[in-house]
Amino acid sequence: MSELSPDTVDQPAQSEDSDSASASAPTDDRGPTETKADPEVTIESVIEAVLFASDEPVTLPKLAAIVETTGQQCRQCIEQLNERYQTSQSAFRIEQIAGGLQMLTLPCYNLWLQKLIRVRGESKLSPASIETLAIIAYKQPAIRADIEAIRGVASAEMIRGLMSKGLVKMVGRADIIGRPMQYGTTKRFLEVFGLDSLKDLPTIEELKRPPDVPDTEG
Repeated sequence: MSELSPDTVDQPAQSEDSDSASASAPTDDRGPTETKADPEVTIESVIEAVLFASDEPVTLPKLAAIVETTGQQCRQCIEQLNERYQTSQSAFRIEQIAGGLQMLTLPCYNLWLQKLIRVRGESKLSPASIETLAIIAYKQPAIRADIEAIRGVASAEMIRGLMSKGLVKMVGRADIIGRPMQYGTTKRFLEVFGLDSLKDLPTIEELKRPPDVPDTEG
């Protein structure tokens, strides 16, 4: 495996005085702490990191410039990486695509990746859905009439969509004429928006508060 750093050279041994000084150096009052050594950085590992982090193909000249090596050495390292991936039965390889190099999963995993893409697509919320969800979150338990009065448009479809995503649920019936259904948010709503409880929702005053404008007057 090719090293990223230059070849090491023999270093002169430390003197006994130096060793003594190191041994008597003051230590942290909190006591010794265990540290995990960083992985060895090589040309291969840098190439792997760059391609792993890139969401589009990287041309060979650009990759060589980033890694600070030659295109030929990049190709050799990529071949070695792919051999390692194959030996360890990894789910990906570095492939030539669209004039560049990119880390791609193997075709045999397409079925599961399509499921992931479908789930991500289903979890996206339209502006109308977000608006409806915000009203329910702040006014819950909320009836559809109240939601539609605030939005000014019919909201039955939006409510059904939020329920199908597990963000909204029926929580009871209002004690008024017709006893309309009441809606509230779910535990999944808290998980999706990173809230511990509904108390963590921003207050109406916080939402209305204009952003701080720096004072430019002298």
